[in-house]
Amino acid sequence: MVFTIGIRREDKNRWERRVPLIPKHVKEFKEKYGIKTIIQPSRIRVYSEDEYIKAGAVVKEDLSNCPTIFAVKEIPIDFFEYGKTYIFFSHTVKGQNYNMPMLRKMIDLKCNLIDYEKIADKRGYRLIFFGRFAGIAGMVDTLWAFGQRLNSKNIDTSFNEIKQTIYYKNLDEIKEHFKKIGKKIQQNGLSDSLTPLIIGFAGYGNVSKGGQEILDILPEEEILPKEMEKIYDNPSNKCIYKVVFKEEDMVEPISSNDSFDLQDYYQYPEKYQSIFERYVPYLTILMNCIYWNTQYPRLVTKDFLKKNYTECLSLQVIGDISIDINGAIEFTEKATTPDNPVFVYNPLSDTIKDGYIDEGVVVMGIDNLPCELPRESSHAFSIALHTLVPEIVKADFTQDFDNCNLPPSIKKAVILYHGKLTPDYQYIDKYL
Repeated sequence: MVFTIGIRREDKNRWERRVPLIPKHVKEFKEKYGIKTIIQPSRIRVYSEDEYIKAGAVVKEDLSNCPTIFAVKEIPIDFFEYGKTYIFFSHTVKGQNYNMPMLRKMIDLKCNLIDYEKIADKRGYRLIFFGRFAGIAGMVDTLWAFGQRLNSKNIDTSFNEIKQTIYYKNLDEIKEHFKKIGKKIQQNGLSDSLTPLIIGFAGYGNVSKGGQEILDILPEEEILPKEMEKIYDNPSNKCIYKVVFKEEDMVEPISSNDSFDLQDYYQYPEKYQSIFERYVPYLTILMNCIYWNTQYPRLVTKDFLKKNYTECLSLQVIGDISIDINGAIEFTEKATTPDNPVFVYNPLSDTIKDGYIDEGVVVMGIDNLPCELPRESSHAFSIALHTLVPEIVKADFTQDFDNCNLPPSIKKAVILYHGKLTPDYQYIDKYL
């Protein structure tokens, strides 16, 4: 039996050059499993059409013969066809208002929706993700913003030499450049005005690890949150201090009679309050890498920044990789793009201004960071995804949900089945 999958062209914006499945794996599908691939043409895709043709794929606009279609980002409403299976990042599991019309259309057409974000093992750890590359690009772009910010204040540092991720050829070039910058920091040290330079990571998952992967190329010393204040007594100017914040560092129970419990926090976040702002005065850069929705406490509020803002505030830049609008970082007022990557939030006037020159704190809020490393991020993503493709393609979607033969890791990521919300995602109905 011949199975056919489709790969949709990405067209959300001109920066989106990624693919869910690379030519190498398309070739494997055909030779090993008898799975034929049809891929839509694209002028910006990071892998060329010739690479896919050589791998045995057919390049064609029409995907009507493909019962199963893979993509990366959201799909336009007019693309969906009756009864088909779509696998992509739908950004619907939080009830995101801007994607509810898309979900309603899929319901009307009795489509099946599998979301990469929810494919996980039995412990709940995600199996398919771009998080590492979001962290890598986010760290590079944040340090670039930091360098530009300092330069605008006539502070000359090695950080001024850092480019945005999109202006490096690849990840190898980034790492080689950072090694050179690291040597300069060790040789010349940081100025007194930048010492101690403390960079905090809120969170410790894949995004955070990606950011740390870049920072660790520079001379750094990891310290605990409770050690931050003491560092100011005798800081070194030959290194950057790194702090990784876990949940117990960021929140505490509202009731003084309770102690912190991680599972209790996840189950009942309303019983907890943020204590993160006690650390903010010691930070130079904050990398926000945490999952957040409205039931969780914020990390940094507008009110806190207004009350504590002065021209000598240590905090210069926030790399908001999680990019929840008015979320964990309350003054993340908008998402940014690679060609307009940062804005300055002025806490005194509660306004933002594009760029890095103005009074306030710089926010880097690019909402699609992995697309800045399209080839590397696509390669890693496809490695994780391709082993699951045969199981998705050969599942029997004519059966009811309980008997469709999808493995548990994928089944828990099925948001719609025959156009109906599956049991784990019934809560989305209230947003529809």
